[in-house]
Amino acid sequence: MDRRQRKTRESIFKAFIDLLSKKDYNKITVSEIIDSADIGRSTFYSNFETKDYLLKELCEDLFCHIFDSENKNHANHNHIFSCDAPDSVFLHLLMHLQKNDNNLLVLFKCYNNEVFLKYFKANLKKLVEKHPDMFKTNKIKNLPESFRVNHIVSTFAETVKWWIDNGTKESPEKISEYFFSIV
Repeated sequence: MDRRQRKTRESIFKAFIDLLSKKDYNKITVSEIIDSADIGRSTFYSNFETKDYLLKELCEDLFCHIFDSENKNHANHNHIFSCDAPDSVFLHLLMHLQKNDNNLLVLFKCYNNEVFLKYFKANLKKLVEKHPDMFKTNKIKNLPESFRVNHIVSTFAETVKWWIDNGTKESPEKISEYFFSIV
């Protein structure tokens, strides 16, 4: 992706997130995104098929950043997120949420955020599956791995929701500690 394309994408993401801070996801139109980003309709559709796809790509950019920094590939990719990543991918994600990078908290707090949570959980699932040793539990005989992964993903998503609902008062390190103590 060249610099011009990257700037256009970033402009669309920024406009979309700004709109999410003011309106319900379901009430935002592509026309509003286009107007806010100051781009043409064909430019929007050359980058994103739909508003749902835009949300999916925003989530993918976050998780791609986390995966790339974990793999030390962040110098090779450009993201709307940047930081000095800690060793733990889950702590890394919590740190971005605490800093509220690109108004991520808006996505958690917005009404009708089911689409965001669907993509968020799908990407969390990839993280959990990639790091099975991180979750050292006494395995119950015949417990399906998919059940275990689903439980961890759901627990993390609900932990994040609880943390946000309570004003993100605790540090990302403390929330990470809470999370790992119960999974």
